[in-house]
Order: sequence, then structure tokens, then C-alpha cells
Amino acid sequence: VTGVAVSADGRSAVSASSDHTLKVWDVSTGALQHTLERHAGEVRSVALSADGRTAVSASLDRTLKVWDVSTGALQHTLEGHADWVNGVAVSADGRSAVSASSDRTLKVWDVSTGAVRHTLEGHADWVRGVTVSVDGRTAVSASSNRTLKVWDLSTGAVVATYTAEGILLTCALAADGLTIVSGDMLGRVHIVKLEYA
Repeated sequence: VTGVAVSADGRSAVSASSDHTLKVWDVSTGALQHTLERHAGEVRSVALSADGRTAVSASLDRTLKVWDVSTGALQHTLEGHADWVNGVAVSADGRSAVSASSDRTLKVWDVSTGAVRHTLEGHADWVRGVTVSVDGRTAVSASSNRTLKVWDLSTGAVVATYTAEGILLTCALAADGLTIVSGDMLGRVHIVKLEYA
């Protein structure tokens, strides 16, 4: 199991796996509700919309897939990355997803149509992790080039960059939209506080 996401109400969980599948679980009983089988490679990451109705998965097959959690039906396949897709985050309103790829880019997607809104360029190596702020205006990405980048999702511009000592593997953004926590390959956790003028 390479990733897991839990619905805001705590009733459902979706797990991602190296066996190319995702599984939807009833958290209270532990019962398997659906197995989602349409990826052609390891599924690296999964994210849920705030209402728990939509899941977006990221895979080494270079695609993302949008799923209806209640039925297990595939809604869209998101194509456009030139290499592995390592991470995904979904905005709180469920309208946008942001993907992190080994092609050194992030993409901002319209979840309902599957269209790319922006391609975010600026990392010099694999992008390994991504998170989106509660208000959906900002994304933070973690990269093998030892940087965290903060992005304005409306324009696609880099707002800030933080450089660490080791390869950054993952990142999270606190509800305040200012505190970033990231983990690196050297076993360190970095806490970065954004300050806006």
C-alpha cells in the first residue's frame, strides 16, 4: 500500500497500491466496498474531495484517474505528464487537482472536465509530493532537487522557494496556509513558516 486517503466524515478510506489498484473501504466495519482497476502501473498516491465523493489517483503509468467513490466508476483519465505521477492533491471544493510528476512539473487539472488549467514549471528534478491550501489558492511541492516551492494556483507563478539539505519526499500545509511541514530522504522533518509582506 503506497498511499491512503480518508473522507472528511471518517466513513470511507481509499488505499493506493503497487498492484495497480485502489480499494475503497468502509472505515467502521473494515469491509471492502470497491476495487478500482484501471491503472497500468503502480498507484503512488490518492486524494479525496472534501465531500468524499470523488477520488483522484496518481500512477507510474503517467496518468491520473478520477473515480466516483460510491460506485467505483471511472469518470476521467487525466493524461499529459511525460513521466511518472508521484503525488496528487485535491482542492477543498473538489473542483481542482494538482499532480506532481517525475517530468519535473506539476499540473493543475479541472476535475469535472479532465482539462489541464496550468502546467507549473520550476523544479530541476522529480517532483515527489504536493499539497493544496484549504482555500485552494496555493499549492506546495516537494522535489528531488531539495526544494519546496509555493505556487499561486490562479496564475501558476512561484511565490516562494525553500532549499533543504536533502531530497524532499513529501509535504503538508497546515490549515493556517502558512506552516509547511516536509520530510527529506535524510530522515529530517522541515518546518517552514511563510511570511507575506
